[in-house]
Amino acid sequence: MKTNFTRGVVTVALVLLTRTVAAQTSRELAPGVSYTHVVDPRGPWSIHTVRIDLARAKIALREMHGRDALRGREKTTEIVKRTNATGEQVLVAVNADFFDLKTGENENNQVIGGEWWKGVKVTDSPFDTYDNVHAQFAVDASGQPTIDRFIFDGRAWGRGASTPLVTLNANPSGNPEGTALFTARYGATTPRDTARVTAELSLTRAGQRGDTLLWVRAGAVSNASGSTIPANGAVIAAYGARAKEIVAMADADTVHTLLTTLPRMRSGSAPTLVIGGWPRILHDGNNVAGDAATVEGTISRNAEARHPRTAVAYSRDKRVLWLYVVDGRSTASVGMTLIEMADALKKLGAWEAINFDGGGSTTMVIDGAMVNVPSDPTGEREVGNALLVVKKR
Repeated sequence: MKTNFTRGVVTVALVLLTRTVAAQTSRELAPGVSYTHVVDPRGPWSIHTVRIDLARAKIALREMHGRDALRGREKTTEIVKRTNATGEQVLVAVNADFFDLKTGENENNQVIGGEWWKGVKVTDSPFDTYDNVHAQFAVDASGQPTIDRFIFDGRAWGRGASTPLVTLNANPSGNPEGTALFTARYGATTPRDTARVTAELSLTRAGQRGDTLLWVRAGAVSNASGSTIPANGAVIAAYGARAKEIVAMADADTVHTLLTTLPRMRSGSAPTLVIGGWPRILHDGNNVAGDAATVEGTISRNAEARHPRTAVAYSRDKRVLWLYVVDGRSTASVGMTLIEMADALKKLGAWEAINFDGGGSTTMVIDGAMVNVPSDPTGEREVGNALLVVKKR
């Protein structure tokens, strides 16, 4: 009896030990790039992590928008397939910023390949508990990553006239005055605005000098909104008292525009990539996810409940980057709160981290195949944009 009792205790102890030990599989995707899948029974969690040694790996980070349009949704696997078809080799891709489910337009600033697609000073989100700017992930020309709460900083000036640009490819509606720049990425025409005095003028692209874009002012000033946006140019739209400032820009004048961020990138160079999220969860090595409701206006059902999650993080010296996905809403993997995910990333060695869109949007694609299990009953969701790790040729 004593022997049987002892054996029983040992058996129970071994079972409990087994239940707390995570199973892990890893493989190298390219020199300096590795993928690890962990099944951790403590959640339970199914966790997918890509670790990138930025000093060693010959890769580039790319943002791609669904359908290659400001408004469009596309599965992350399809974005990868479309990119690979151009001759690129996408090693990894994850879904990225929060987006409008109807249009696919993302909520935050967007810079793709050095080109500004969208610029705002306040995040375009219907869910914030107060109006604010969300944290964003940016990369400069040297490939160095940064996370900050960037706001769009734009200016336009010509001979004898200067004006701040409040937004890019977004109507600063609800404001008594403002100036916006609309490029062909926005669409065929500028948005209609009948509530304010409006002036619009067309610009033709004439080159670039450093961070400053050069345009030639062309044609008559329109005193109404809805102007045609030139395929090789842009339209400056001014509302309220700002209208007089662009009227002063004469036909055939050279108009300069500077499009950048506040705060500036620490390297001093312009960002080549800006992609949004909500919220920052690690800052200076500290778990700040618990402050998200105060700092970035998160809502409890998003931040404090367990959901499928996607995140990007980097080390203190910015030499290592992590892409992180945890499955959720199933018996096999329950998902994480923002605090739990921040703790997990900190244990990996992350110093700064930002939460991307999660829930049914959470997706990780490795070598063209989805490795996580999407939580939507219909499978992989079409998303607004994705962050790609592309192998350099």
